[in-house]
Amino acid sequence: MDKDHGAAQTRYNRLLLFVAGLGGLLYGVDVGIISGALPYLEATSGLTLGQLSFVAAAVLLGSVISTLFAGLLSDWMGRKKMMSLSGILFVISIPIIALAHGYGTLVFGRLLQGISAGLIGVVIPLYLAECLNASSRGRGTAIFQWLLTFGIFAAALIGFYFSIRVDEIQKLGDADKLFAFKDTAWRGIFWVSFPPGILFVIGSFMVAESPRWLFRRGQMDASRAALLRSRTDEQVEIELKEMAETIAAEKARLASARVKESLLRRKYVIPFLLACVILACNQLTGVNSVIAYNATILIQAGLSDFWAHLGYVLFTIVNFLFTYIAVVLVDRKGRKFLLSLGSAGVIVSLICTGWLFHKTEKLRVDCRNAVQAVVATNQTLTLAFNQNTAAKLLAESAASSPTLKHFNASTPLSLVVIYSYGDFQAAVPPVRSEDATAKPIEISRNDCVPANKVIAFFTNPFAHLDVARAAPLKIDAALITPVPGRENGWLTAICLFSFMAFFAAGPGVCVWLALSELMPTRIRSNGMSIALVINQAVSTAIAAIFLPTVGQYGYSTMFFVFAGCTVVYFITATFFLPETKGKTLEEIEEHFEGGKQFDQPTTTS
Repeated sequence: MDKDHGAAQTRYNRLLLFVAGLGGLLYGVDVGIISGALPYLEATSGLTLGQLSFVAAAVLLGSVISTLFAGLLSDWMGRKKMMSLSGILFVISIPIIALAHGYGTLVFGRLLQGISAGLIGVVIPLYLAECLNASSRGRGTAIFQWLLTFGIFAAALIGFYFSIRVDEIQKLGDADKLFAFKDTAWRGIFWVSFPPGILFVIGSFMVAESPRWLFRRGQMDASRAALLRSRTDEQVEIELKEMAETIAAEKARLASARVKESLLRRKYVIPFLLACVILACNQLTGVNSVIAYNATILIQAGLSDFWAHLGYVLFTIVNFLFTYIAVVLVDRKGRKFLLSLGSAGVIVSLICTGWLFHKTEKLRVDCRNAVQAVVATNQTLTLAFNQNTAAKLLAESAASSPTLKHFNASTPLSLVVIYSYGDFQAAVPPVRSEDATAKPIEISRNDCVPANKVIAFFTNPFAHLDVARAAPLKIDAALITPVPGRENGWLTAICLFSFMAFFAAGPGVCVWLALSELMPTRIRSNGMSIALVINQAVSTAIAAIFLPTVGQYGYSTMFFVFAGCTVVYFITATFFLPETKGKTLEEIEEHFEGGKQFDQPTTTS
């Protein structure tokens, strides 16, 4: 009977990890799928760049909304029901998007995807922390991140596959056939993510509710039954006793106090602040921007379009492989070790990348006045950038550009234009002078000024929308930079691969553990929601300033800033974060109360 029970425990723990992994996969798909679909959506939908930008960003908006309420809902409904709900929303969103023929339907489907992602980001780590035993909690949460990176990799690979097919059809010279396939391509990219969503929903119905949620709801027998599915009888009794002692201590403090126990106690404040700092610093490494603009960065570093996009696929493979290494090491080496090592490696990688860009960006020339002079009377701009155009713009800017001696007629050049209408600023993607197939730069008000006040608020809450709708087009910067050689491009790619390897092996995995392990039970769900909202706010701020900052000050400045922020991450992880490997959630809570100190992880069987 013991043998049968042990086999059942093993099967159930695998089911838990499988369901959590599928949740991570859906989260990764939510993040990565739009990059592959967007070029074909742009070519066939008839939407403006502003509308396409909001379709891409709608996931973030939905995620912010759902994250705000995910903690409250998971306390009310339970962790299991919230997992099922998040999966159902994801499944519903796929046909809405893939069958859409209008802007409103696309935005609605992407909002549903974002709501699903926000719920998954809170509920899955929360559920795993409360269900897995101390010895496997790190591995379980790491698998969530591992499958998340696989989702990003799969989205990149699918996009790369469709790009090859599009290239094959483009060579046939049949415009109608090419248009039809591009329309099929972006829809097909979304349909591919439908089966994992179905599996996640099915899996969420097969797992038990969180034993700690059940215990706090007074359902002792159900809590015991849930624990018995993954633990021995002895482990169950120990954890039930710890849960009972924790709740009894809380009730005793409440009974002896005239007012409700303050949430400003160190047991709540310190872990909450630690989790917020770690989550904010996780975004301040620049990881989302490096992922989102990876191909563009590599093109600017000196690689061709094909090699840059292949480099992005390799980048996602590095992310996936090194996340698996973290899965293996997180319960052996511990969270503190991986976070310290990972953040240190990220700092070195970012500094090296910034230095490579600094070598060429110090030669850049700002031709804003020359470009402003060709703005049309209707406040739009169309500019074909080639070697002749570059020479003309540089000649008109010669008086204020001492670096022109480094340019010659055969030097490949890139151009980035930063522009604004009123308080709203945007940047065009970099274009290269030697690319004969590149489309002209096209700037219009619809590409920069939001369509309504809701979108305007999330774009720039301090901007005046009505003023921007009538404001003239202002060229804030038009920066021409020599494009370095292929060797520089591959050196930059290696630095970015190193960045991704160290991030994946440390911060990428441990951030979810920090979020779920550090928070005391009383504030875990709501604390995780607030911390994730802070995380998303930082992510949104970085996304908003990345292209304008890069355009005005260069990639080198941005990478150096990211490196400086990661120094704060390293200091926090190395000197302030306790090692939680092998500790029960109740032991971690007691540590922050000041009643239990631990520097070395205990050994668990």
